[in-house]
Amino acid sequence: MSTLIAVLRTDGSVQFANAALENTLGLSRRTLEGADFSAFFTDPALLQTALSGAKVQDFAALRFEASLRRLTQDPVPVHVNVAASERLGEMLVELWPLEQQARQDREERLREQALANKELIRNLAHEIKNPLGGIRGAAQLLEMDLESRELKEYTQVIIHEADRLQSLVDRLLAPHRHPHLVGDVNIHEVCERVRSLVLVEYPQGLKVARDYDTSIPEFRGDRAQLIQALLNVVQNAAQALTERIAQGDAVITLRTRVARQVTFGRQRYRLALELHVIDNGPGVPDAIKERIFYPLVSGRDGGSGLGLTLAQTFVQRHHGLIECDSVAGRTDFRILIPLP
Repeated sequence: MSTLIAVLRTDGSVQFANAALENTLGLSRRTLEGADFSAFFTDPALLQTALSGAKVQDFAALRFEASLRRLTQDPVPVHVNVAASERLGEMLVELWPLEQQARQDREERLREQALANKELIRNLAHEIKNPLGGIRGAAQLLEMDLESRELKEYTQVIIHEADRLQSLVDRLLAPHRHPHLVGDVNIHEVCERVRSLVLVEYPQGLKVARDYDTSIPEFRGDRAQLIQALLNVVQNAAQALTERIAQGDAVITLRTRVARQVTFGRQRYRLALELHVIDNGPGVPDAIKERIFYPLVSGRDGGSGLGLTLAQTFVQRHHGLIECDSVAGRTDFRILIPLP
């Protein structure tokens, strides 16, 4: 369960704590059991008042917001629900980290938006393709009947622009055309492939640093799609580093880690791959920060706004997602994929 659970005795001492609460507090269940649970709150009186009211049955359940103390980290804000247990002399305390709840809501919006985008793109692309073929064909026929070179220049413009639109439509449809080919994937082979491709494109002024956890196991996935997804994210970072590449101090870091007991997509996973693409660029513009995974949204002149959209689509096919945390001087794209 991703919800933090504690069962308390009437005196406020802990009778049971689940794994999620152990992980959040950084304490073992053995340490927690028997301890005064209110001591783990920055304001112990909040829980003490709630427990007192529950004892005299002033309410069936009480909800409030508080902060939990942690040993080595800052306090975590939580939403607390206190209710009497079905067993006599026990109180049930449920806690939801507010940051986690907000993150889950954001992930849910991203997934819903991705599904809506997928349907919109497919329908729009098919609607564009048919008249586009007609326009190009008509321009070719017209060109055959024209003798003037000046007039043929205009038909060439029509054909060229029709081809450009056709290329854009093909890119929009690309994720839905290719089958999902599943095999064993070593994420570091994927990273090394992407690293070599990017360094060929940017041989001067860009450093692609490695920070790998080599203990990460192989997992089942589509290697080609993961290479394309990571390549899109890294190329996006490189394009944002244009000024730093010119200065010679541009850095992109590929970092792999194992995340334990993580929740995303409203599902909890025991293990997940956490792949970071970190750059020292100017950061994502505030105006598009919430929309960077939407199709045709780009912060760069001449950008198609499809790279991150396609990357998110490919990662979601692996039951994962991509998140972005960006401030000036540091942008971190985090790719999360469940591990076996």
